[in-house]
Amino acid sequence: MHVIFVEPGFPFNQREFVRGLHAAGAKVSCIGERPVESLDDALKGWMVHYEQVRSVVHEPSLLEAVRRIQKLGWVDRLEATVEAHITPAAKVREVCGIPGTSVQTAFLCRDKPAMKEALRQAGVPCAASTGATSAAEVIAFVEREGFPVIIKPAAGAGAAGTFRCDTKEQLQRAIQESQVDHGAEVAVEEFIEGHEGFYDTISVNGQVAHEFICHYYPNVLEGMRQRWISPQIISTNRVDSPSYDEVKTLGSKVIRALGIGTSATHMEWFYGPKGLKFSEIGCRPPGVGAWDLYCAGNDLDLYEEWGHALVAGGAKNQASRRFSSGMIALRPNQDGRVVGYEGVDELHADWAEHLIDTHFPAVGSGTQPVEGGFMANAWVRMRHPDYDTLHKMLDTVGERVQMYAQ
Repeated sequence: MHVIFVEPGFPFNQREFVRGLHAAGAKVSCIGERPVESLDDALKGWMVHYEQVRSVVHEPSLLEAVRRIQKLGWVDRLEATVEAHITPAAKVREVCGIPGTSVQTAFLCRDKPAMKEALRQAGVPCAASTGATSAAEVIAFVEREGFPVIIKPAAGAGAAGTFRCDTKEQLQRAIQESQVDHGAEVAVEEFIEGHEGFYDTISVNGQVAHEFICHYYPNVLEGMRQRWISPQIISTNRVDSPSYDEVKTLGSKVIRALGIGTSATHMEWFYGPKGLKFSEIGCRPPGVGAWDLYCAGNDLDLYEEWGHALVAGGAKNQASRRFSSGMIALRPNQDGRVVGYEGVDELHADWAEHLIDTHFPAVGSGTQPVEGGFMANAWVRMRHPDYDTLHKMLDTVGERVQMYAQ
């Protein structure tokens, strides 16, 4: 099988998808924005051909590169794993007659109002929502549904550009900062109270071949707004417990309703007083290194499993569920430059056997804003056979390990 992979060089873990395809027996051609000389030897060794373009999200450039590769031989798949690359790849895929995620599915997995409308029609429980391109439309939704509401980019990812509004004053500020009063497109949603988590899969022909469930502590919007919080993501090894049957059923229903075929998926959900509610889904792997947690917790090379799903149409190995695995983000006390850490030596001395890996930016390096995400500054990843013990361990890391800047 010959697979074209979009952008192997950035971010860094993109190379792992190329490795996974190569390990699964695929011939891999890549299209990227960097000169081939800048790629490391291992990455170049996994490829049979490389095309450089000015931008992989510039559809004419991507199309021309794909057509050049097609002239060299038959192409079976065109794959992308970064949110911003999904729609351009789908459009080029359709023009070139290459199987894979359709333009319609890519659109529904990107445009939140359209996504939720399609899923409501399929009987999937979602928050009340609408798309808006004017302040008047936002205000009309709030008058109809009431506070609190969430305003976020219609095609955004994660918590970037997201506002929670509980008052008219907060609503007006969100309208201005989101630029919806100047025609920007936003999604406006009912705020759902409850615990937030995500359900990730590798699906083959619409059927789940691998599945993983994670929990956020605290919910993303809160965790990405407060410097003093050290937010956590924990992947549970209790996926086969009956308590998760509803989440798995919901996820499978969403995959079928949106026409997702053979692809990685990342679905966010809430569970609270109103029961289980769908939040959003992407036909791509999750961010923040979540697949690395799944690999470490399950004696599994998930990148190779993804490649095998595309090449052979199924799973090669199954998750062991031996460990729960998680990460905690550590924020500096202020923005500036890193001046030191507290508790790092003790962390390695006390829990070396449970550490997956750590990242502590060098003293003197610049810090990143809190809104930069879970991996913007320092972080620690750990695993343990017991989920609750791991959660307590990560809590302790958040209390004892400090990052200082000035």
